[in-house]
Amino acid sequence: TAIERSVAETEARQARIPALEYPELPVAAKKDDIAAALRENQVVVVCGETGSGKTTQLPKICLEIGRGTRGLIGHTQPRRIAARSVAARIAAELKTPLGELVGYKVRFSDHTKPETLVKLMTDGILLAETQNDRYLTQYDTLIIDEAHERSLNIDFLLGYLKWLLPRRPDLKLIVTSATIDPQRFSDHFGGAPIIEVSGRSYPVEVRYRPLAGEGENSDQDLIDAILAGVDELAAERLSDILVFLTGERDIRDAAEALRKHHPEKYEILPLYARLSAREQQRVFQPGGRPRIVLATNVAETSLTVPGIRAVIDTGLARISRYSPRSKLQRLPIEPISQASAKQRAGRCGRIAPGVCLRLYSEEDFLARPAFTDPEIRRTNLAAVILQMKALRLGDIETFPFIDPPDPKQIRAGIRLLQELQALDEKGNLTEIGRQLIKFPIDPRLARMLVAARQENCLTELTVIAAALSIQDPRERPADQAQAADEKHALWRDDKSDFLSFLKLWNLYQEQRRHLSNTQLRKWCKANFLSYLRMREWLDLHGQLLEIVKGELGWRPNQQPAEYDAIHRAILTGLLSQIGFRRDKYEYEGVRGLKFFIFPGSGLFQARPRWLVSAEQVETSKVYARINAQVEPQWIEQCAGHLLKRHHYDPHWERKARRVAAFERVTLFGLTLVERRKVAYEKIDPKEAREIFITQALVQQDYDCKLEFFRHNQALLRELELLQHKARQGELLLDERWLYDFYDRQIPAHLANADDFERWYRREARRRPDLLKLDRDEVIRQLEGVDVADFPDHWEDGELRLALRYRFEPGHEADGVSVRVPVALLPQLDARPFDWLVPGLLEEKVVFLLKGLPRSLRRRLVPIPDTAWRVCRELKGRAGDFWSELARALLRVSGVEISLQQLQAVELPDHLRMNFQILGERGRVLAQGRDLERLKTKLALSARQTFERSAAQDLTRTGMKRWDFGPLPRSQKFRQKGQLVIGYPALVDEGDSCAVRLFPTAAEAARAHSRGLIRMIQFHLGGDFRRLKKQLPFSTADEITYARLPRHPYLDLGPQRPLLDEVADRVIEEVFLADDPDIRDADALERRLAEHRGALFETAQRLGRTIADILQSLQTCRRRRGELKHLDQSPSGADIDRQLALLGYQGFVGRIPLAYLQHLPRYLKALQYRLDKAEYELARDEARVAKIQPFWDAYWQRVA
Repeated sequence: TAIERSVAETEARQARIPALEYPELPVAAKKDDIAAALRENQVVVVCGETGSGKTTQLPKICLEIGRGTRGLIGHTQPRRIAARSVAARIAAELKTPLGELVGYKVRFSDHTKPETLVKLMTDGILLAETQNDRYLTQYDTLIIDEAHERSLNIDFLLGYLKWLLPRRPDLKLIVTSATIDPQRFSDHFGGAPIIEVSGRSYPVEVRYRPLAGEGENSDQDLIDAILAGVDELAAERLSDILVFLTGERDIRDAAEALRKHHPEKYEILPLYARLSAREQQRVFQPGGRPRIVLATNVAETSLTVPGIRAVIDTGLARISRYSPRSKLQRLPIEPISQASAKQRAGRCGRIAPGVCLRLYSEEDFLARPAFTDPEIRRTNLAAVILQMKALRLGDIETFPFIDPPDPKQIRAGIRLLQELQALDEKGNLTEIGRQLIKFPIDPRLARMLVAARQENCLTELTVIAAALSIQDPRERPADQAQAADEKHALWRDDKSDFLSFLKLWNLYQEQRRHLSNTQLRKWCKANFLSYLRMREWLDLHGQLLEIVKGELGWRPNQQPAEYDAIHRAILTGLLSQIGFRRDKYEYEGVRGLKFFIFPGSGLFQARPRWLVSAEQVETSKVYARINAQVEPQWIEQCAGHLLKRHHYDPHWERKARRVAAFERVTLFGLTLVERRKVAYEKIDPKEAREIFITQALVQQDYDCKLEFFRHNQALLRELELLQHKARQGELLLDERWLYDFYDRQIPAHLANADDFERWYRREARRRPDLLKLDRDEVIRQLEGVDVADFPDHWEDGELRLALRYRFEPGHEADGVSVRVPVALLPQLDARPFDWLVPGLLEEKVVFLLKGLPRSLRRRLVPIPDTAWRVCRELKGRAGDFWSELARALLRVSGVEISLQQLQAVELPDHLRMNFQILGERGRVLAQGRDLERLKTKLALSARQTFERSAAQDLTRTGMKRWDFGPLPRSQKFRQKGQLVIGYPALVDEGDSCAVRLFPTAAEAARAHSRGLIRMIQFHLGGDFRRLKKQLPFSTADEITYARLPRHPYLDLGPQRPLLDEVADRVIEEVFLADDPDIRDADALERRLAEHRGALFETAQRLGRTIADILQSLQTCRRRRGELKHLDQSPSGADIDRQLALLGYQGFVGRIPLAYLQHLPRYLKALQYRLDKAEYELARDEARVAKIQPFWDAYWQRVA
C-alpha cells in the first residue's frame, strides 16, 4: 500500500544517513542544545557570527535527530557560489560524492537525486518552487541561512513560511543569522527560541579616526586618512589589511595612492562584484608580501577574506534604493548602519587579535541607525506582487512580512505591473500577467518577450532578455581599459545597445561552433569577456527558449526581425524609461526626470532625439546605461493604455471643411506629440456640431454656394454696416438667436460641411426656404436707430469727405474716420470735426459731463437727461463745438462751465474724429486723432501732391513787371473728384518773381509779402540801387551782423547780407506798412506814386536804428565776456538767453518793425544790468528766481 511504501522509503532514507562527525567549531559545542530545541519547537533561530560553523554543521545536526527522512532538508543560501561551495563542503564532511546524499540546485543547474537528503539552493529557487509545490511537501526541514541579509527573497520566504507552518505542523524551520537583531526573527515566528553561538576567537580593538572635515577636498581627505591608517597599522606589524570603500572609482584612486606611498612593501588587491573571477581569486591566494585588500561592502558578509588582521572602515557604502517618485533604482553613497560597521570590524580577529580603524567619530557611529533597511523597503516590489498574485496569497499590504514594505513602494510596484499590463485597473491578474509569471526574470523583461510574440521577434528578444538578466559579461580591467574598449567596439551598434548584445551573441555562437571549450575560454579572455557569465547567458537563454516553446507553445521567428519590431517589443517593458533630448547632452524623461547617456553606451556620441533605456541609475548624475534609438510613434503604439490625450483649441477649418482640434499626447508627463491636428467630431461630436454651426454658419466662415447661405450673407452685411455706425453690438442678430435658428433645423448628427451639404440638397427640394432668414424678422432688430444720424459723408459747404465707421474698441480706426486727400490736408481745420456725427453727439456729451469735477457733476444729474436736453439745444454744427456746448449747458442747467474744464476731460478714441489721410492712389498714408500732428508729419507729401494737382493756368515765372492780370485771393480745382482750394501768391525767386498756388491762405500771405517786396524793387529800378548805397552802415557793422549767432530755436535759412535785409525792411515800411495785400498792377502803381518820396528818409532813419542796435549788441557781448563770474550763475544764463533772442542772424528781417525800434532801449537796459551784476549779483539772481517760473511757462506753451 501507499503507507507501506512511504514507511519503506523513510526507513531507506534513514539507513542512508552516514556516521556524523563534528569538527572543532563553536557550533559543535551547542549541537545538543540546538537538537533539543528543534525536537521541541517547530522554529528555531540560530544566531552566530561568521566563522562559527552554523552553515555547514546545522544540516548534520538535523540528520542526527532524524530529519531528512520524511523529506529533504532544504538549505538556502543568498548566492549561487555559496550554495555550491557549502554543498561541496558538507558532502566532503559526510564523505559522500557531491550530488548524491548532498546536492545543490541553482538556476539552470540541478545536482540532486531521489536519494538526496540535504539540498542546498538559493533562496530564489525555493521561492520559485512555491509556484508548483504550494505546501513545499518535498521538504521535512528547511534552513534559511544568512537571514540577517534581509534580501527580498529572504523576507518573502519568511513571510510565506509564517503562513505555511500552521498548515504543515510536521515541517521544521531553522533560521540562521549573524548577531544582527535575531529577536526580530524570533518575534516573527511567535517567540521561537534563540540559540546563540560564539564566533570570533580573538578580540578586535576599535579606534576612531574621524576626518578633519568635509568639503571640496573630502575625497582627498579620505585617501589621506587611509594612507595614515595604513602607516599606523604597519607600525604595529599588522600585516594583511582590509579597506572598505564605496565603489570601483574610489578603489582605483586608493590603489594608485597606496602604490605611490608604499611602492614595494604591500601587494594592493581590489575586490568588488564586477571584478573578473580571476582577479577576485587573487584575494584568496596567499602571497609573498603583506596585502592591502580594497573592497566594497561585498566583503562584509558575502565573502570571507582570509588572513585579515586589520580593517579600515570608511563608514560609507553604495546602497541600492528604489525611489517611488522618480521610478529609479538609485545607488547613493550613504553612511552604513551600526550593524554593518560591526560586521566590517568582525572581518579581522579570526586568526589573532585585530584592529579596526573607523574613519569617523564614535558620536557619529552611535547616531547611525542600528540596522540597514531591509531590501524590501528599498526595492521595487513588482516581482513580489506578481508572485503573490499567482500564489493567491492575498494583498501584499496584509502579507506577514517581518518588516512590511512602504505603502509608496507597494503602490509603485502595482503601478509598474499595470504599466506592463500584468494587472488590470482593479489589481487583478491579466492574461499577460499570467504569462509573465512563467518567466524567471524581471517582469519588465518578461513583458518584452510577451510583446515579441506579437512583433514576431522572439528569436532576438530571448537573447536580449537573457543578456539583461545577468551581470554584464563584458570586463574592463582598469589597467587595460583602452584595450577592452577596442575589443568591445567590434560588436557595438551605434543605434542600439540592445543590438550590441545581439551582435555579441551571434559572434559568440559562431566561435562556439568552431572552438573547443579551452579555445573558447581563451577567446573570451582575449576579448575581455567573462567566460562564466557568457555560459550563464547561454543557460538562461536556453531556459527562456524552453519556456517559450515548451510551456507556452510559441514559435520563435526564423527570419531576422526588423529594428522597429525589436524595439517596439523592448518598449513594452520600459515605457517609463524613455527620454527626449532637450539640448546637446541632457534628456528629459517621464515625470520630469533629467538624465544623461552613460559614456560607455554606444549612443553616447550619436545622442538620438528619442531613446529607451534598460537602466536609469542615479549616482553623481542620473545615467541611462543601456539605450536604443526609438521613434515617438512606436512609444505611442506600445503605451496606448497609459497615454493621456489632451485636446485643445477646437476650431472650424474652412479649407478642410470640418471641425478640428489639436491633440497633445503625454506619457507620465513627457510629451510625445505636442500639436497633432485631429478630427474633433470623433472626439466630441456634440461640441463639434456646436462649433460647426457657430463658426461656419453663424459667423459665415464657410465657402458655401448654397442658396440659403448667399441670401443670409447679404442680409447680415446690411446689419453689419449699421452696427459699426451705431456702435451697438446688439444691432446685429444676436449670435445666440442665429445659433438657435440653425440648431432647430439641422439634425443632431451633422458636424462637417460635406455631410451638411448632402443633407441640405436633399431637404431643400421639398423645403425651398430651408435655413433662410426672414427679412421682416431681421429688420425688427433695427428699431430705435436713425440711419440719417450716421451719414456716409462729411459735408461743410463745398467740402465733401467720405466717412468710415468701425466698431472695434482698441483698433486705431475705432469710431468714425474721415478720409482726407493729402492735398487737402494743409487747409483742413480740425475744429468743425469736434462735432463728430449726430448719432454719436449725445454719447460724447454724456462722457464729457461724467468727466467733470465732482462739484460740477453733482449739479448736472441725472447726466443722461441733461445730455439729452443739451443736444436738443445744439442746432447743427455751427460755431465752435466747445463754446456752443458751454453755452448750451448754461442755458439748460444754469451751470457755468469753462472751455478749459470741458477740454480737460480725456475722451475715448471713438468719440474723437479719426483722420485718415489718403495718398493719390487712395491708400491710407497715416491716420490719427491729432490733425495738427498729421499736418506736420505729412507736410512735404501734402505740398508735393498739392503742387502736382494745382491749376496750371495761374502759374507764371520769370516776371520783373506786373504785366499780368489781377491775382485772385483763392482758386478752386478738383483732385481725384474732390474739390480743393488753392491760394495764389506772388513769389520771390531772387532775380525774378513768379505766381504760384499755396494750400493755405497763411502760407500764401507770407509768400506774397516777400514777392511784393521783390516786385517793388524791380519797379523802383535805379532808386533802389541808390538807396542801398546810401545806407549808413560801416564795414564794422556789416561784419558784426555777419558774425551774429544763429537763432537758438528757429531755422531761419541761410544768412543774408545786412544791406539786403535793411533794404527789404525799408521797402516794407514805406510801401506795405498800411496795406500789405496788393493784388493787381494798378494798385501797385498807385502805391509807388503815393509813397516814393519817403523812401530815402525812411532808409536813413531805419539804418541809424539798426546801426545803434548792432553797436549795442557788440558792447553787451563784450561786457558779458568780461564778467566771468556770471558763467556759473542763473543770472548769466538769463542774460545769455536774452542776448541770443535779441540779436541773431536774420533778426532785421524777422522782428516786426513795430518792435524793432525798441531794441536799442532793451539793449541799453541790458548794459545797465550787466554793470550792476558786477557788484550786486545776489540781487539779480533773486530777481531771476522770481521771473523764471513765468519764463518756464512761456517756453512750455511755445515749445
